[in-house]
Amino acid sequence: MPSLVAFVPARAGSERVPGKNIRPLAGHPLLAYAIAAARQSGVADRVICSTDSAEVAEIARWYGAEVPFLRPAELATPTSPDVDWITDTIRRLPERYDLFAIVRPTSPFRRPETIRRALDELLQAPDADSIRAVEEVRQHPGKMWIVEHERMRPLLDQSSLDVPWHDTQFRALPTVYVQTSALEVAWTRVIDAGTIGGTVRLPLFMEGDEGFSIDYEDDWARAEELARSGTALPRIEVEPWS
Repeated sequence: MPSLVAFVPARAGSERVPGKNIRPLAGHPLLAYAIAAARQSGVADRVICSTDSAEVAEIARWYGAEVPFLRPAELATPTSPDVDWITDTIRRLPERYDLFAIVRPTSPFRRPETIRRALDELLQAPDADSIRAVEEVRQHPGKMWIVEHERMRPLLDQSSLDVPWHDTQFRALPTVYVQTSALEVAWTRVIDAGTIGGTVRLPLFMEGDEGFSIDYEDDWARAEELARSGTALPRIEVEPWS
């Protein structure tokens, strides 16, 4: 089996949902569920939390992740590309891994079996560089507009269509998928090309709520509702951080 390191990115700043990564959900900080899913998947040789915060590092260690070093501040801004901190982390580790996974706290309902499924599908496609979680869009790009100088035009050029997509029923449109924050798994060779996914990328279709992402405050309320209703979160095997 190829070696794999799982990264749980948890920088201190979060503008849309302040303190999101360590905010409690069902009794545990959000990042605890990403750490648990990665560890319980049984496919990660190491689970490393990448953070610029000493407080986050302490909490991550409590829940079983390693934090061998803090992320440099310049790689932890709201606009820092993922490829930069991943490249920095991989190059600072003394060991070399065949694969890496990005297991973001933003998707707490992603489970250990989600990670195992992703790895299995990636390994079955020798030509693939990576696999990434996706789900069918609810707002189709064919119905999106750009507003310029009090006028608007379609985001996508539809001039060649007999009936433009923005005048078409949703179910008659081609199926489009959007990436979620739930999971990415890639061969580490893609880093040398300056990407986190390479050229040939596989879709990992999310099932049920495993791809649900907390990006806004109302998403948090929905996550709490899902947790109360019994939607499965990865089990936490330690006492709550306090």
